[in-house]
Amino acid sequence: MGTAMNPPSTSDIRLPNRRRGRWQLILILLLAIGPMILATGMYKLQFWVPDSRSYHGELIGTGQTRAEIGVPSTDDRWQVLVTAPGDCAADCQQLVYLARQIQVALGRDASRASHALASARPLSAEYEARLQREYPQLQRYPLDLATFAKGAGNPQAPQLWIVDPHSNLVLRYDAKVKGKDLLNDLRHLLKLSNIG
Repeated sequence: MGTAMNPPSTSDIRLPNRRRGRWQLILILLLAIGPMILATGMYKLQFWVPDSRSYHGELIGTGQTRAEIGVPSTDDRWQVLVTAPGDCAADCQQLVYLARQIQVALGRDASRASHALASARPLSAEYEARLQREYPQLQRYPLDLATFAKGAGNPQAPQLWIVDPHSNLVLRYDAKVKGKDLLNDLRHLLKLSNIG
């Protein structure tokens, strides 16, 4: 007569299941937390950072605001801001013209942006009259030179900035910027942004 086989005890069944459950939990945690750890490491240690970029201006990634370059913050839209630390001569006037053209070229997104001029010195009477006549929507701000000298990349030359609705400086351009490049950058930012 054969002996009856004893069924496996419940403790023998639970042990492999419990071990497998722990491994599954560890795997789930690694999948959730792993990318965050990897991204933090890439940022802090600067590895696997792509060399190419899709923007044309100088990226301001420091959280710097308009107030930190001596321009009061009043607009809650995206803004193409021209800063003129000296007289608003030909380069400065070209940037003011470009800022307006960029806003117009945004088409249906034009209401999401504005254009502005922050100048440290009074403008010539002729240019002042021209601005009032041809640039009725141009916002005007005073520019504090002492603050501007500390926060701007080139405190002697006119510059053009893209500013987000929270007054953060996003990109900076010099007077040689091409309108098409600037427009592409601003369109890309508006496409990615849910603010403003």
